[in-house]
Amino acid sequence: MVFEHVLKSSEEFWATCIPHLSVDNVVFGFHDTQLKVLLLQINEGKDWILPGGYVRKNENVNDAVKRVLKERTGADNIFLQQFATFGDINRSEAFFKEYPDDLWHKQRFISTSYYALVDYTAVVPLTDEFSDACKWVNVEELPNLVMDHTLILKKALEVLREQLIYKPIGYNLLPEEFTLTELQRLYEAILGVKLNRGNFYRRVMKFGILIKSDNVRKGGAHKSPDLYKFDQSKYHESLKSYSW
Repeated sequence: MVFEHVLKSSEEFWATCIPHLSVDNVVFGFHDTQLKVLLLQINEGKDWILPGGYVRKNENVNDAVKRVLKERTGADNIFLQQFATFGDINRSEAFFKEYPDDLWHKQRFISTSYYALVDYTAVVPLTDEFSDACKWVNVEELPNLVMDHTLILKKALEVLREQLIYKPIGYNLLPEEFTLTELQRLYEAILGVKLNRGNFYRRVMKFGILIKSDNVRKGGAHKSPDLYKFDQSKYHESLKSYSW
């Protein structure tokens, strides 16, 4: 971090934000058969953090989360799920040990954490004066995350896997139209296991949650695969009682 920027922002946060309350977001996307997470690179490329921020005095917590994500991704209408609160002693203070004790960032913060599901193709990762990069990283190849952000990310992934059976997760991570193979690859990427193709197809079709599209994906030497889209109401209802 640039020392001057941190000190300046500290003054602004003391004036405009609620002390001791922060939000941390785990933003998931799906691309090239991989589950990815959006991370910020700081300290001249040494460390990585989750996209997060603070709650302004004149806004609701949920609105703060949406604002932070809008600033980082440029995307609206993001699926959000609050999944945990983190408030251990010295969870973030030590990271700012070189700064004055009255620095805003150095205070003890209770973080309300959300996971977000976004269409990878609709997101343009954005940096700011504190970050050197903002980019997608494969969840299986995570860099060094500072503070307790590794713990937050792992908890988010754990909850995502648990909620896969009843939340509209595929609906938010896949494009509007997709193949059955792409849907299977998504579930495999989230669960971290291989699924039997025949069993997966039969079970998915049995739910009645898919609508076959009249469109055809062009390109390739072989017959174009069928395209599908979700019937959102049936998707949510059908997956409530099923476990992979």
